[in-house]
Amino acid sequence: MSTQGLGAVEHVVVLMLENRSLDHMLGYLYQDTGNVSPLGHAFEGLTGQQSCSGVDGKPVPVYPITTTTPNAYFMPGADPGEGYAATNNQLYGSTTSPATGTVAPMTGFVTDYASAITANHAKGWYVVPGTTADMIMGCHTPSTLPVLSALARGFAVCDHWFGSAPTMTMPNRAFACAGTSQGYLDDKTKSFTVPSIFGQLSAHGVPWKVYGDTASPLTRLDFPDTKKAPKSHFGLFTDFQADAAAGRLPGYAFLEPSWGSTGNSQHPNYNVALGEELLLQVYRALRGGPAWDSTLLIITYDEHGGCYDHVPPPWGAAPPDDSVGEFGFDFTRFGPRVPTVLVSPLVEAGTVYRVPDRSTPLDHTSILATVEHRWSIPALTRRDAAAPDVAGALTLTTPRTDDPLAGVTAPPPPPTPAAMAAQPSHLQQIHAALLAEAVGGNHDPSPPIELRTNTDYQRYIAAMSQPLDR
Repeated sequence: MSTQGLGAVEHVVVLMLENRSLDHMLGYLYQDTGNVSPLGHAFEGLTGQQSCSGVDGKPVPVYPITTTTPNAYFMPGADPGEGYAATNNQLYGSTTSPATGTVAPMTGFVTDYASAITANHAKGWYVVPGTTADMIMGCHTPSTLPVLSALARGFAVCDHWFGSAPTMTMPNRAFACAGTSQGYLDDKTKSFTVPSIFGQLSAHGVPWKVYGDTASPLTRLDFPDTKKAPKSHFGLFTDFQADAAAGRLPGYAFLEPSWGSTGNSQHPNYNVALGEELLLQVYRALRGGPAWDSTLLIITYDEHGGCYDHVPPPWGAAPPDDSVGEFGFDFTRFGPRVPTVLVSPLVEAGTVYRVPDRSTPLDHTSILATVEHRWSIPALTRRDAAAPDVAGALTLTTPRTDDPLAGVTAPPPPPTPAAMAAQPSHLQQIHAALLAEAVGGNHDPSPPIELRTNTDYQRYIAAMSQPLDR
């Protein structure tokens, strides 16, 4: 095994957060240097000239979210439209499927968000007072996201990393773990019947572990091989911190955030500052542990979540299998860009990492490809077989000893509004439904009807997870 590139990596750690686009989180990362990194790498970020058509037909320009922006950490103020139809509307200005090969104009975000705000109110979801459709064009700056920005500038940012499918959370998380969503494009499908990377790792003798934040991880209930896996493969974030400190990290670790409305997932419109604190804790745990020199941390987001991005997703994706796609989708088109950062002492500061033009771009199955190539594991589907890995970002032969986050602190999180804090989240509802099915014998995969609040779901998930660990 080579001591360079992937051969020098003994631990791959993935933290997948929720529903943010690259422009929304990191579009202004290198604006102060003309969208060029200190290494001279071009970064496809925002120039300030991008815009979308408003509800009145007039252009609405992109604008920076700063520390003085009202409700900066709850932007864009409501939950934008998600799913296949909403994504088509944001990218193409129509909910219907585009003709094959059509380049998305990326100008429907404001009008789609106007519909989403109305839908939020109709469903009784919390919307930040004063939220307007134009706010979807607000994008964070390094001043509001000092941790994510410091990681992106201090190591590598991927500016052409795309969601695996132009749709919701569960299908994209399935691609990240199994290389396919089995044709599904909606979160109504909560679990899958295909092998995952976790079962593949077990079959090839590579240790792995999935860590929830404060509750048993949702991913545990998503695949047949994780459902059957021994409890030693699962833990909480405190277990991750302990494992990192003690040199017990597995070959592959997958981290989940806290899914609740008061949690750190960064799902819109939840408190982004709490996610900044999680990022810093993950980094500090890894950098302070004995395995730091041989660790690669991949930070990414499962989908764009309706947040603005200006780069059209490419066509030419490999259909993962012969599953019939919902809504007639053939899985030859990627989803919008998501923020992805590669953190390792083997990565040179200021790296902007992307694969060559006209080649298969990075997407969530690049995580699978990286793990598979490192440990010589067969691909799960045609999608991860075609995916590039991230070995090219690991250019250093001697691990760095500097700390790009020295002196960086997470922004103090503003208090979560009480009305938001009371609401259960969509992912909590999915988690509860899967537990009701797996532990409670409920063959109807829906959450118990008596659960109403965030606290109700937290207690139910904690109680129903206990039998899994016995």
